Amino acid sequence: MIWNVLKLSLWTESPVVVVLSGSMEPSMYRGDILFLHKITPIQNGDIIVYSLEGENIPIVHRVTVVQKNNQGETRYLTKGDNNPVDDRGLYPRGVFYLNEKQIIGKVAGIIPYAGYLTIVLNDYPMIKFLVLGGMMLSVIMSKDPNN
Repeated sequence: MIWNVLKLSLWTESPVVVVLSGSMEPSMYRGDILFLHKITPIQNGDIIVYSLEGENIPIVHRVTVVQKNNQGETRYLTKGDNNPVDDRGLYPRGVFYLNEKQIIGKVAGIIPYAGYLTIVLNDYPMIKFLVLGGMMLSVIMSKDPNN
């Protein structure tokens, strides 16, 4: 329910994400939790999260260019702060700018390193199984004090 309230109030499908790479250092680091919104317009210099068709993992980068095309649609060019070049190499072939539909949200807040457990569980799947196994064992072994 909290997730749905955040989605509605921040106008984004994914109001919370975890930074998975070091491409935005020193602005943010792996494991930082980001809160997103789509309430205010995106401007040059804003940090956004976007997704590309066919990719499962969203990308967190800074907007370097905002422009309107001939149809009046706003387009964006992005770049990671720690990357030497812009993101055109990440975009699908023949695509040079992002459109509004590809943007998940603009970063509204950061909780440093709070999502590092997510990275550990993804990088080391065996830990995930150990944690889940421990939880299951705890449930099975727990006794109801009323019996």
